[in-house]
Amino acid sequence: MDMGLNGKRALVCASSKGLGLGCARSLAAEGVHLVMNARGQDALEAAADTIRAEFGVEVTTVACDITTQEGQAAVLEAAGDLDILVTNAGGPPPGVWSDWDRDDFIKALDANMLTPITLMKAVLPGMMERGWGRIVNITSQSVRAPIPALGLSNAARTGLTGYVAGTARQVAPKGVTINNLLPGIHATDRAVQLDGGVAEAEGITMQEARERRYAGIPARRYGTADEFGAACAFLCSAQAGFIVGQNLLLDGGATSLTM
Repeated sequence: MDMGLNGKRALVCASSKGLGLGCARSLAAEGVHLVMNARGQDALEAAADTIRAEFGVEVTTVACDITTQEGQAAVLEAAGDLDILVTNAGGPPPGVWSDWDRDDFIKALDANMLTPITLMKAVLPGMMERGWGRIVNITSQSVRAPIPALGLSNAARTGLTGYVAGTARQVAPKGVTINNLLPGIHATDRAVQLDGGVAEAEGITMQEARERRYAGIPARRYGTADEFGAACAFLCSAQAGFIVGQNLLLDGGATSLTM
């Protein structure tokens, strides 16, 4: 299927590894030119070099913290006119309700709600003027079914979901879609962090923690970055223009919902 993306230009945040890299690779495979962002210069440049060599697309890199005003300004300046925006930022640390104070919540909101909103507000006017655009926010399965240990993420990402629900319907008449991808556990550094926390708290091995989590996933495995990236590319495609303000779960069936 030709996704109609050849020659488009995309900004993919936090894309040197993990789910962001999966999205960048899938878009590049469709002929999309990329602006890639991450905090670590070395990992970012290595990922960009691989994508250039494999897919023959243009890749601009901006090493910065996308959750800061300075980082956002640098990325947006480098990006120019965009057809596609994929927002992404690392999740807040796990814990319990008594661990977090106001500063912890402000940091989580800045990273996982206000940063995507800032980027969307910056690129939406141009997309609307040109009559075409795709925005995909990487959020979490926790917005459909809260995860007790991820209260900071539950709160911030659910706030973003509410913002998108209204905004997506306002910009859709101009040919711009906004949707959210809700990952469950994928084989990324985030899974290592979460499994490590369980292993330490309960005195078990990492493998035992991992297998315990597998048991709660009907697919009996973690997802892959390539699978996730393919879903992102489809939401960005010409064929996905009638998908507006939706929240797509990619969790191997782990979230038990009827609708």
